[in-house]
Amino acid sequence: MNTIPLARCEALKQEWTDQFVMVKPERPELKRFAGIVGRVVTVNYNGKALIDFQDGGWYDISASEEFLTKLSPAEAKAKYDPKANSAQPIPEKQG
Repeated sequence: MNTIPLARCEALKQEWTDQFVMVKPERPELKRFAGIVGRVVTVNYNGKALIDFQDGGWYDISASEEFLTKLSPAEAKAKYDPKANSAQPIPEKQG
């Protein structure tokens, strides 16, 4: 298991939690998230940001400027809908 010191983890949590982010699209492993605004829910003890990309799942991506770009709240809120994900009920399709 790849853990980081507790003090470093707490610092990452303070820095990244509740930030709106976009992935760096030049990273091949992150191309599927290119252009999508996500919100960092928290940072785990491996130094990975748990990000909600509005699709019902949370994805762990390294909490680092190397992988993520922070967005201003004003810019991000126009593109981020916290209720737009696959886990939300769809009343018109219910029986």
